Amino acid sequence: MDFIGALGDGIWSTAIGTILPFLFVLTVIVFFHELGHYLVGRWSGIRIMAFSVGFGPEILGFNDRHGTRWKLCAIPLGGYVKFLGDENAASVPDQAAIGRMSPAERAGAFHTASLPRRAATVAAGPVANFILAIAIFAGVAYVNGRVVGDPVVAEVQADSPAAQAGLMPGDRILAADGQTIAYFSDFQRHVSTRANIPIAVTVERNGSPVELTVTPEERTQTDNFGNEFQVPVIGVVANDASSSFRVEELSLGQSLAFGASQTWFVTERTVHFIGGIFTGSQPSDQIGGPIRIAQISGQAATMGFAPLLNLAALLSISIGLLNLLPIPMLDGGHLLFYAAEAVRGRPLSERVQEIGFRIGLALVMGLMIFAFWNDLSSLT
Repeated sequence: MDFIGALGDGIWSTAIGTILPFLFVLTVIVFFHELGHYLVGRWSGIRIMAFSVGFGPEILGFNDRHGTRWKLCAIPLGGYVKFLGDENAASVPDQAAIGRMSPAERAGAFHTASLPRRAATVAAGPVANFILAIAIFAGVAYVNGRVVGDPVVAEVQADSPAAQAGLMPGDRILAADGQTIAYFSDFQRHVSTRANIPIAVTVERNGSPVELTVTPEERTQTDNFGNEFQVPVIGVVANDASSSFRVEELSLGQSLAFGASQTWFVTERTVHFIGGIFTGSQPSDQIGGPIRIAQISGQAATMGFAPLLNLAALLSISIGLLNLLPIPMLDGGHLLFYAAEAVRGRPLSERVQEIGFRIGLALVMGLMIFAFWNDLSSLT
C-alpha cells in the first residue's frame, strides 16, 4: 500500500509540476495564434465554421450566434480555425463543396475571398504570436521592473577571449560595434548573437577611451536544471560591487518598448539558430518537441509565474516563426501560394497545390518525428 501511495503521489506531483504548466503555456499560445486567424477572418467577412484548441475528439464546446463551433479537443498539441470551404484543419480547399455553394455562401467562403483578405487572414496567426510575446514581456517588466547593472567588468577569466583582447577588471564598456552600451545586460545580448564574429569594443579605462577587438567563442553551459546549451561568451564577469545591480521601474510606454525590443532580440536569435542548423554551425539536437517543452515548462513553473509567462513568450515567438516557414500545410506555405498567385494573376492549379500539401505534410511529420526523437534521446 505504501508503494501504491507513493506511486500515486509521484504521478500527481508530475501532473501538477509538469503537465499543467505545459498545458497552460501551450493553450495560451495556440489560442492567441488561432484568435489572430479568427479575428481578421471575421473582419474580412469570411465565415468561420470552427475554432478549436487541440485536435481529435471534442471534450467540450458551444456554438456562438454566428454559427462558429468553439471547442476544446482531447489532443492539446495545436489547434485550428476552419473556414467555410475548408476541407480540413490545414485549410485545404474543398472544391466539391465550393462548387455546390450558392452565391451568398461563396461570398463568405475563405477560398473565394480576395487575395489580400486571404493573405491577411493567414498572416494574422503568426502576427498574433509576436503581439502576444510583446504583451507578455511588457506586462512582466511593468509589474516586476527590469534588473539592470552598470557595464563594468569585475573579473576577466584567464585564457578567455576577453583576456586575449586586453579587457581588464574595472573597464567600463561604453560601446560594442558602435552601439552604446547602457547596462551590462546590453553587452551580454550583443555578444550572445555573435559567435566567432569579432566585436569592436570601446571601454573607459582610467578616464580614457580604449579601443579593443574581442571575438566570442561558443561554450557549453549548464543551467540549474542540468540543461546544456551552446552560448557565445567572451569570459567577463560582473558582480554587485562593480555593477550595482538594481531593479529599474518602467512606465507603460517603456515596458512596451522593452517588450518589442525583447521580442525582436529573441526573433533574431531564433532565426540565427534555425539558419545555423541548416549550415551545420548549430546542433540539431537542440530542436525539441512536446516532451522537452513540458520539461522546461515544469522547470520554469518552479521559479514562479513570471518565468513561466516569459517561457510562453519565447515559445510564442518560435511558433510564429515556425508557421512562417514556406512549407505547405503551414501559414508560410499558404502565403507562398498566394505570392505565386499574385505574380501569375491566378491561383496555382489544384494539382500543384495538392502535391504541395502532400510534400508539406511529409516535411511537417518528419520534423515532428525528429523533434520527438530528440526528446526521447534526452531522456536516456
